[in-house]
Amino acid sequence: MRRAPLTLVFGAIALATLAGCSSPAAPPIAQSSAPAVEAPAASTPDVSPSADVDDEEPTCENIIPKTTADDFKSLGWSSQSEPFRIGAIQLENGIQCKWGDQKITTDRVQMFGWAEIDDADAAKAEKELVAAGWRRESGTAGTYVTENPEWAIGKDADGYGITYLFGDGWVKLADTRQSLVLVDAPR
Repeated sequence: MRRAPLTLVFGAIALATLAGCSSPAAPPIAQSSAPAVEAPAASTPDVSPSADVDDEEPTCENIIPKTTADDFKSLGWSSQSEPFRIGAIQLENGIQCKWGDQKITTDRVQMFGWAEIDDADAAKAEKELVAAGWRRESGTAGTYVTENPEWAIGKDADGYGITYLFGDGWVKLADTRQSLVLVDAPR
């Protein structure tokens, strides 16, 4: 019996509605004006970026481990890149990627993103997401802002869907909070 690569087990989710969207990370329109939920941080691995960051331009292949990109390619997957967006904010030095089989219409995709961000844009982005019903949590690696679990199409083992992680001068994006561990600064 052939087992799926570990990265696919954690990250392969049904994102059919995101597959055709031009801005999959944009917050949903006014679902709720619920206040931010300050929940205890779930036990997740440290997802802080490496200290030895090169000034390389981010690409779909250099913001995730090479072995992960190679696993995707071995499945016949390729990446589709877009500018990194958080709602109405577009971050110039960043990238948002969808990995999947680009030859067919499929809901089996993985989403990753990384960008540099200043404190003002980070505060604005967090505020916009929370106002749209996303949930904010503080953790040792930074501030997590994740989609409301009631809307999430795909969730990780802890119940988290699409999640942003805001750190010191950077922001990461993945289709689940657990998948954030795969995203790092360009190397």
